[in-house]
Amino acid sequence: MLRNSKPLILKYFLTLVNGAFLVFGLSLMGFAAWLLLDRNNFITALDENNYLIVCIFRILIGTGSAIVLVCLLGNLGIHSEIRCLLILYAVLLVWAFGVQVVLSALIFIKKEEVHQVWHEEIDLVICQYGSKDMHEDIPKWTILNTLQKTLQCCGQHNYTDWIKNKNKDNSEQVPCSCTNSTLKKWFCDEPLNATYLEGCENKINTWYQANALTLLGINFGLLVTEVLQISLTVSFLRHIKNRIYAEM
Repeated sequence: MLRNSKPLILKYFLTLVNGAFLVFGLSLMGFAAWLLLDRNNFITALDENNYLIVCIFRILIGTGSAIVLVCLLGNLGIHSEIRCLLILYAVLLVWAFGVQVVLSALIFIKKEEVHQVWHEEIDLVICQYGSKDMHEDIPKWTILNTLQKTLQCCGQHNYTDWIKNKNKDNSEQVPCSCTNSTLKKWFCDEPLNATYLEGCENKINTWYQANALTLLGINFGLLVTEVLQISLTVSFLRHIKNRIYAEM
């Protein structure tokens, strides 16, 4: 009885794990698409043409899309019990596993480089903020204002970062978003006790770490799922092979 029900059990678990694999792939694709396309995303807005950031996000979207296609292929092979499709499915899973290991290593290795890009871009935005000759950068300044107002922070390290900005009427001014002011202009004269003193770097690092952990969590889940799916697929292929020999 148990022997006869083994194929059904294998098929059931294969379908279940394949469904989980599909959910992880969609999550990875959605997460990457949000990071790449969200115009209110501070990091993307700082340097939307940066090759490194855009390249990594496109790789993530491509990987997620490939996972979805592999799942659809696997579902057809599992339910129709087509050996060729199942073999192709297992090969693609092994390929996906290798790509994800390389991608994980790339993200880990390039982490400091990405952080440095953000660091330099924020410094550049602070220096150019409020310039009358750079109207094309107003969206970046607006997003920086939103970031400072929302997180209640000022500058990259602290409010003194704004000393380097030469577009102010006087050296004591800071952006209105660095204060409790509700005025809709670039700079304000506010007392120190009405100014956010903490820099935004720690807040941005917290954001980065939270998103990196989410990404690594999804990636780890995919790797575990792939190992389980490969093992179940191999077992299912052996069952189909044995059944074919038994019928001969």
